[in-house]
Amino acid sequence: MNEEKILTALDEGELEKLLSPAPSFRARQLFKWIYRDVLSFDEMTNLPVSFRDELKKRFILCDSAVKKRLVDEDGTVKLLVAFSGGAGAEAVLLKDGKGRCTACLSVQAGCPVGCVFCKTGSLGFSRSLQAHEITEQFLHLSRESSAPIGNIVVMGMGEPFFNLDALRKALFLVGKGKGLSPRRFTVSTSGIPRGILDLSENGPKAELAFSLVSAREDLRGRLMPGVREFSLAEIKNALGIYQKKNGRRITLEAVLLGGINTGPEDARAILDFARGLFVVVNVIPWNPVNGLCFEGKPLREPDACETETFIRTLEQGGQNVTRRFRKGRGVCGACGQLGQRLQQGGN
Repeated sequence: MNEEKILTALDEGELEKLLSPAPSFRARQLFKWIYRDVLSFDEMTNLPVSFRDELKKRFILCDSAVKKRLVDEDGTVKLLVAFSGGAGAEAVLLKDGKGRCTACLSVQAGCPVGCVFCKTGSLGFSRSLQAHEITEQFLHLSRESSAPIGNIVVMGMGEPFFNLDALRKALFLVGKGKGLSPRRFTVSTSGIPRGILDLSENGPKAELAFSLVSAREDLRGRLMPGVREFSLAEIKNALGIYQKKNGRRITLEAVLLGGINTGPEDARAILDFARGLFVVVNVIPWNPVNGLCFEGKPLREPDACETETFIRTLEQGGQNVTRRFRKGRGVCGACGQLGQRLQQGGN
């Protein structure tokens, strides 16, 4: 599909050129309507009927559709969004106890990194999403929310730095359309040094999260085969450059896999990796996914003792630690679970 015909792919300047010789204010009006989450041109009531009819003939307002909608008892909403050509990706709306809403977006259909603890990684890789396909995930989620979405986390399906140009355009569009600062965006990466450096140089000035999982080089390579080529030293150097330019704290994400990366040596390795960086370690007890194994053994959640001992070792080493608050497990919408219902075809 030609993105020039899809209005969610375009900013105000691009719309103005496309709609010429229509007055420039029409482009501004149209852009504002798109980010009011309208579903049709007929809802754009301050545009002349003749202009709306022309838009219908020439352009596509939204090129995706919600194929499945799942709602957890904790209020989490997970959508399977279907795109042209048959690809699909999942997006999640998260709500906290204070009514604040966060959109979790995907950047690829499937994922090439192949992390053994992640359902998305087990699905293989289909393709990277275009900018409008990322933007439209947000718009679909926004229609689900009774309150404005105040934050975006790029922690869904796929590796953001394997699709950075499209992601950058999508975040610009949503930020402009919804009035969100780049500081409201968090991009999570499995560790692509060139992508980290590109983000540090060219923006947006988003928060950065690094899915470390293990700071033991060999173990990390076995758990995350798609990024084995990038050494931890190379990644840490890129994080340091990013931090020097950005000045913000980086989140190190540590998914805890019972009996695999939960020992005192694992915690001490993270302390060593974190030294010299301004970071917080976000501890994420693994969320169950049927059928995932590591070296022939089924994965399991860490027990409470493993988790607490791991956290205590980090804190005793002087490291600031947070623990991920689990949301969406009932609809397989939590960290590492995206794609489970997609593959099962569940309702």
